[in-house]
Amino acid sequence: MLEVLTGTGLAASAGLNAYIPLLTMGLLARYTEAIDLPAGSAWLSNGWTLTILALLLAVETVADKVPVVDHVNDVVQTFVRPTAGGLAFGTGSASETVTVADPGAFFTSNQWVPIAAGVVIALVVHGVKSAARPVVNTTTAGFGAPVASTAEDVGSVLMSILAILLPVLVLFGLAVMVWAAVWVGRRRARRKRERAAAVDTRHLFG
Repeated sequence: MLEVLTGTGLAASAGLNAYIPLLTMGLLARYTEAIDLPAGSAWLSNGWTLTILALLLAVETVADKVPVVDHVNDVVQTFVRPTAGGLAFGTGSASETVTVADPGAFFTSNQWVPIAAGVVIALVVHGVKSAARPVVNTTTAGFGAPVASTAEDVGSVLMSILAILLPVLVLFGLAVMVWAAVWVGRRRARRKRERAAAVDTRHLFG
C-alpha cells in the first residue's frame, strides 16, 4: 500500500511539474539514504542527469510564470508531464525508501502497470492545472500567474518529499487536488454562464 502511495504522490507531483519529482528522487538517492533507486533507474542520480533536470526545471519555472507563455508551456508539457509521471510512479513504487523496505512483487512483475498508472495520474493533474490557469489569469488580469505557478511548484516539491518520506500524507495532498479540481470546474461553469448571459443581453438590446 505504501509503495502505491509513493508512486501516486510522485506521479501527481509530475502533473504539476515534470522535473521536480525526478530531481527530488535523484538528489535524495545521490546524497542521502532516504531512497534506494532500483537498478534500472540508477541513472536518475547521475550528476549529468541531475544537471539537465535542474536546467529544464529552471526553464519551466520561468516560463510557467508569464501569462500567455504559461499556456504555450502547458501545451508542450501535455506530453512531457504524463511521461514523467509514468517514470516517477514506476521508479518510486519499486524503490526502497525509509518507509518501504520491500516493494511489492506486483510492481516488479508487472512493470507496465505503475507506468500506465503514473501516466494517467499525471495527465489528470496536468489537465486540472491547465484548466485552472486561464481562470486565474482572467480573474486577476494576469497578475495571478506567478502566484499560482509558485504555489504549484511548492505543492509539487512537498508532494514529492511526502511521497518518499511520509507517503500516508499523500492522501491529504490528493484531497487538496480534488478540491482544486472541483473549484476549477465550478469557476469554468460560472464563466460560461456569465458569457452566455452577456450574449443574451447584447441580443436583447441589439
